[in-house]
Amino acid sequence: MRVRATDLAFAYPGSPALFQALSFDADGGELLAVTGPSGSGKSTLLSLLGGWLAPSVGVLEVTGVERLALVPQNPFGVPGRTALDHVCLPLIASGLTRTHAAQIARGHLELLKLEHAADRPYRMLSGGERQRMLLARALASGPDLLLVDEPTAQLDTSSAAEVCDALASLERSGVLVFVATHDPRVVDACSRVLDLLRARPQLEQENHAVT
Repeated sequence: MRVRATDLAFAYPGSPALFQALSFDADGGELLAVTGPSGSGKSTLLSLLGGWLAPSVGVLEVTGVERLALVPQNPFGVPGRTALDHVCLPLIASGLTRTHAAQIARGHLELLKLEHAADRPYRMLSGGERQRMLLARALASGPDLLLVDEPTAQLDTSSAAEVCDALASLERSGVLVFVATHDPRVVDACSRVLDLLRARPQLEQENHAVT
């Protein structure tokens, strides 16, 4: 799969552009950090990538992506259901038996170093464990493109470190991952950086904002 943005810009009606002249290419197996100050359009760019918004200017081509998943900033779950139950859900919804779904789900939990909490109810998971559970569930849905919004924004240092380790492991999944973040630890866990500060309208423009 591939995402290509050419001279991309976006502005909400009646407001100045959040970013402009933004160009980049990204392929499956890459983990990109989308960075920039508050209000620079990080979450908006995720919405563009997900197809929920259209660019104001420029071209955004998303090819080879049949399924995408979103991990929101605020973790959520059913308090009495286990981590394994949550990860099994998209697999069972696709038609797998509970037994088969559990086997696959445990593999995703292991990838994200959460196998120890597989049978623990959601209400007993830490903040970092909840975020990793959502990442595992997203992977279980079989996405080609994974969008992650501020995964450490509300976590303590220890939990944030757990999530950063989990994000680094996603490169092995072959999925194309975009992570909106202001956390330098998350940036360090990613393979590339897409800095929206360099695409701010009031600054000198650089068409290619990927390092």
